Amino acid sequence: MVANPQQFLKDMFTASVEAADPMLCVPRHLPDTSGYNRVVVVGAGKAAASMAEAAEKHLTGPFEGLVITRYGYTAPCEKIEVVEAAHPVPDKAGADAAQRMIDLVSELGEGDLVIALVSGGGSSLLSAPAPGLTLEDKQAVNRELLRCGANIREMNTVRRHISAIKGGRLAAAAHPAKVHAIMISDIPGDDMGAIASGPTVADPTTFDDAMEIVTRYKLNLPASVMKHLQAGVDESPKPGDPALSNVTNVLAATPLQSLQAAADFARKNGVEPIILSDAIEGESSEAGKVLSGVALSVKAHGLPVSAPAVILSGGETTVTIKGDGSGGPNAELTLSAALTLQGEAGIWVMACDTDGVDGAREIAGAIAGPDTLAKAEAKGLSARKALANNDAHNFFEALGDGVVTGPTHTNVNDLRAFLVLPS
Repeated sequence: MVANPQQFLKDMFTASVEAADPMLCVPRHLPDTSGYNRVVVVGAGKAAASMAEAAEKHLTGPFEGLVITRYGYTAPCEKIEVVEAAHPVPDKAGADAAQRMIDLVSELGEGDLVIALVSGGGSSLLSAPAPGLTLEDKQAVNRELLRCGANIREMNTVRRHISAIKGGRLAAAAHPAKVHAIMISDIPGDDMGAIASGPTVADPTTFDDAMEIVTRYKLNLPASVMKHLQAGVDESPKPGDPALSNVTNVLAATPLQSLQAAADFARKNGVEPIILSDAIEGESSEAGKVLSGVALSVKAHGLPVSAPAVILSGGETTVTIKGDGSGGPNAELTLSAALTLQGEAGIWVMACDTDGVDGAREIAGAIAGPDTLAKAEAKGLSARKALANNDAHNFFEALGDGVVTGPTHTNVNDLRAFLVLPS
C-alpha cells in the first residue's frame, strides 16, 4: 500500500525524468567521427547543454561546437560553447547565437560532420529571424502564440516561417556536410519536424498554412510579419530537397519511454499502472475534467483497471489565457481536476512538465488530493476564481503543493498521474 501518496507521485516523476537523462540516452546514438575533416557539434533546447556534456564525454578525436540552452540550464563543457538565452520569449542572446550557429555550419563542406543536439525549447532559443524581420518581431509573435491556445504544431508552423534557422534551414546551411541530429522529443507523436521547430528536418508546411493559423486564432502580429507571411518568399526546405540529402535524424528519448519508466516504478510499489496515451492535447482545464472522469471510474467500477492504480498520460495541453494570474498548463490541469473530483476520497492528481518549468514559471507543476479544496477554503482561497484567472501557480504555492524540481536538463513533455487508492 502507498503510505504517502504525494511522495509516491514525486518519486514516480523523478523516475520518469531520469529515464530521459541525456547522459544515458545520448551516447548510444553518437556517430563514428573518424575520417571527417571537421566535426562540429551544434544544438538548442532545454536539454542542449546536458546533451553537449554527454557528447563531450564520449566523442573521440578533435571537435568544436556551439549550443544554446535556457537560462539556468547550462552544463560544464570544455570544447563546446554553451550560450544561455531566454525561453519562452526569445532574446538577443539567443538570436545572436543562432546566427553564429548558421555562420559556423555554413563554413563546412564535403568531408565534414555536423552533430546536432535538438530538444524541446529550441524553437524559442533558435531565434534568428528571417531576412527583413527583427528580434522584436519574433518576440511579438511568440507572445501572441503563447496566449492564444494554439497547440505546439500550430505554433511551430508559424515559427518556422519567420525563421532563418528552423524548418530544415540549419541542415540546409550545412550542405554538403553530413548532418547527424540526435533529438529528445517533447512532441505528442514524436514528430521530428516539430521538435524545436525541426532545424534539421524537411518542413511539409507552407506559408499558406502559417497564414491560416494566424487567421484562425486572430493573432495580432506586427505589420512586417504579416507582410513576410503573405509574400511567401524563401519557403523552407521540403521533403526530397537535395540540400537535406546528407541528413540523419534519430530519437534518443521520447515521452513514451518516460511514461513506461513511471509505470515500472508504480508496479514495483504495488500499484497497477495504465498508460492512456503519450499524446493528449487540448485545453488543460478540459483535460483535467476528462482524466478525472477516468479516475472516478476506476474508483467506482474498477474500470479500466482496479485500485490501487495510477492512470498515466503524456502530451502537451495548452491554456487560452483569459485572466492575469500566474499559471501553467500542468498546474491548471491539476486545479481543474481538483474541482472536478470535489475531494473524492482516495484520489490524488499530479501534473508536471519534465523540464521543470510549467509555462514560464520555475515550477514543474502541482499535486492535488482529497483535502486540497478544504485546505484552500481554510486559507480563504477560491479554487474556482484561481482557475478563472489562470492563477494555478499561486494557488498551489499558497497550499505548499507546487512541485519544484529546478532544472532537470531534459524535456520529454508533460507527465500526468491520477493515483487511485482503495478507501
